[in-house]
Amino acid sequence: MLNYFRIGFFFTILQLPVYAERIESGGAAQLYVHNFKEDAIKEMLLYNIPASIILAQGMLESGNGTSDLAVLANNHFGIKCHDEWEGPTFIKSDDAKDECFRKYPTVLDSYTDHSLFLKSRARYSKLFELNRTDYKAWAKGLKEAGYATDPEYSQRLLDLIETHELFKFDLADHSSKNAKSDLTKKHSKNIKSETTKKSHSAPPIAAVEKEVIVAIENEQPHEILRLGIVKYIIIKPNDTFDKIAKETDKDLWQLYKFNDLSQYDKLVPGQKLYLQPKLRKAKESFHIVKMGETMKSISQFYGIKLKYLYKKNNMREWEEPITGQLLYMRDMKK
Repeated sequence: MLNYFRIGFFFTILQLPVYAERIESGGAAQLYVHNFKEDAIKEMLLYNIPASIILAQGMLESGNGTSDLAVLANNHFGIKCHDEWEGPTFIKSDDAKDECFRKYPTVLDSYTDHSLFLKSRARYSKLFELNRTDYKAWAKGLKEAGYATDPEYSQRLLDLIETHELFKFDLADHSSKNAKSDLTKKHSKNIKSETTKKSHSAPPIAAVEKEVIVAIENEQPHEILRLGIVKYIIIKPNDTFDKIAKETDKDLWQLYKFNDLSQYDKLVPGQKLYLQPKLRKAKESFHIVKMGETMKSISQFYGIKLKYLYKKNNMREWEEPITGQLLYMRDMKK
């Protein structure tokens, strides 16, 4: 165990100058965009919120991922608890002293909850009538709907979008195999809020599922996609293991085993769910760990079995990677 600690510590020290150099060279914003652009695009394709707006809000609200709320609570959008929140909380002073903010297990949960937060509230409903590429109208609409108290909020979003050319991510193809855009059109017509009793014992995703009830009439089956030879689907907001098992003619144990999951795991909208066993190695040679990623989420994204991802990187199965760490995806770490 001591050897593993020394190796991990030494590797971390080697990476710190590189990471620091990128930050000091004025690259904090660029690094944030690099780390989360794919998550923003995924949310856009699922919920029809411009990726540029998602990224700009994340950058502004989290200080490019460096705020205490982002670092300690994985909350990148400054979303407060509100009465219906049942997940973990983080207390900090903001507009008032000791305010309650939502706390998430991963940054991806924060991105998903941000989408559902906007979708589930009537005051933001007019935004979803706008063109997905009209980021200027979205920025203005968020301020008018009261997302933030800062009188310059919309202009600050626009400055970030135009300075870093975030608008180019709004042009991602609706037919992308990461999600189907027509799903979001159905969602916008069928979402309503449900008030729930407050409890801090339930996980964030469970709270979101209770808060947002999505009723989709004549819902289409999942599109079967492929990662190499392995078939998978993209999780929708109202999916359950039982529903997917019935639709795909799979046993529950197969879905759990193929995806390194258990019956206690939660399905996260936008993530991949494999219908066949994942592979022993990925197509890519390596992966640089982004903020909020876990070994399980990386394994799922690349379609590599979790145990082999650990094995290739000489890590024990309870260990998690650090931001900026290099993970081997094909060959064994020397």
